[in-house]
Amino acid sequence: VCWLSPEQTAGKQKPYLYTQGQAVLNRSFFPGFDTPAVKCTYSATVKVPEGFTAVMSATTWEKEEKDNTFIFKMSQPIPSYLIALAVGDIVSAEVGPRSRVWAEPCLIEAAKKEYDGVIEEFLAVGEKLFGPYVWGRYDILFMPPSFPFGGMENPCITFVTPCLLAGDRSLVDVIIHEISHSWFGNLVTNATWGEFWLNEGFTMYAQRRISTEVYGSAYTCLEAATGRALLRQHMDNTGEDHLLNKLRVIIEPGLWGVNPDDTYNETPYEKGYCFVSYLAHLVGDQSKFDAFLQAYVNQFKFQSITADDALNFFLEYFPELKKKGVDSLPGFEFDRWLNTPGWPPYLPDLSPGEQLMKPADELAELWAADSLNMEAIEAVDISAWKTYQLVYFLDQILQKSPLPEGNMERLSEMYPKISKAQNAELRLRWCQIVLKNNHESEYSKVKDFLHSQGKQKYTLPIYRAMWSGSESARALAMETFSATASQLHVNVQNYVKKILGLEVAE
Repeated sequence: VCWLSPEQTAGKQKPYLYTQGQAVLNRSFFPGFDTPAVKCTYSATVKVPEGFTAVMSATTWEKEEKDNTFIFKMSQPIPSYLIALAVGDIVSAEVGPRSRVWAEPCLIEAAKKEYDGVIEEFLAVGEKLFGPYVWGRYDILFMPPSFPFGGMENPCITFVTPCLLAGDRSLVDVIIHEISHSWFGNLVTNATWGEFWLNEGFTMYAQRRISTEVYGSAYTCLEAATGRALLRQHMDNTGEDHLLNKLRVIIEPGLWGVNPDDTYNETPYEKGYCFVSYLAHLVGDQSKFDAFLQAYVNQFKFQSITADDALNFFLEYFPELKKKGVDSLPGFEFDRWLNTPGWPPYLPDLSPGEQLMKPADELAELWAADSLNMEAIEAVDISAWKTYQLVYFLDQILQKSPLPEGNMERLSEMYPKISKAQNAELRLRWCQIVLKNNHESEYSKVKDFLHSQGKQKYTLPIYRAMWSGSESARALAMETFSATASQLHVNVQNYVKKILGLEVAE
């Protein structure tokens, strides 16, 4: 249960409360079986002070005016980690026939403008692919800036970072991942946290299926390529044969404590995605595999399952594949996928993304040259590039940094769309580039970004970049942390302290 002081909110006027149950944290909120193996319905009566509103991950909500009491019922069985409550100065706005956005009053206009009409399109494609949306409403709650996660797929109301409010809809597609959890994770759930890939691998696959229908395969392959790069980075950092780089992780005392949160990384997402893509590749026909996914959801809805349940169902559904013994093809054995750490044995073909990657690769090459060919650079029009194409370009620039003397200034002047962006994915990478090039004249952008949000995925890489940078970058890290620590979630505070070599309070 996270209790935020007013300075940790966007409005800075009133305190705020929210719960974060995944993986095994709801035991501190109510007594219950805090395991994803058990599902139940629930009801709650929540009385809050005047001027506050409560919301929960429930199918029906009522408000009793007389003493500001809210009554919630979740009529579908869910695992305990999906029971969620938020209380604060929050208001809502309709953005679709079964969707509203919720936010602090100072953010509600921006949230409505960004998401009006968007969610229903994604939901409709999801239903076409995976079967009925069973949860009734799909609302989004924009959390205070200190919320450390991108999104938490609480049923009926997803909690998300306000970083998604880029002002130009350039990050709306991030919500497709949370919407996909409505089928994979929330409806069909991993029975143990050691098989988290069942939630996340299937969701990544579903997200990319929806994205392909909405945005086409070139853009989706480009997004998947950035995901693969993150997996590569993670495995390089930990070592491929690290025990966490398996899809079936053994969570037991002595190995890394017993907190499943410590096992959270790119592997269940991206290696899991590769495994589901491999299953689709074995089938060899997209519409047949789509039909299988629908049958899988229908077979296991409202249940918690193991990888063996899922894979046995796959083999029963495709008897001809079972007969061929696809579960034990040398090098691609299902057992190897689950129990051997390391790089995925099969990688889906992302070549349709090349048409978007190639121009970005070539442009990055031009910017890394000792003498800049401005004519060639000016000939490339990036005004129509969507977020992941720009992200891919910036990732290439970051790899080539530090750039030759003077190139960084020119790059910044040339592309205000990037260097002055409000889009958090672009800001993250621009800050990393500024630090890698020791470009002190834009340190203020690093500071502003860290003051504006506390998302773990953005905050930690920037502190790592500052700490491995120059003296002045280290000084910036210390100064920024002492100014913003009180706005950060306690876990994020502790991770930053570790990076900066400060004492972590137990």
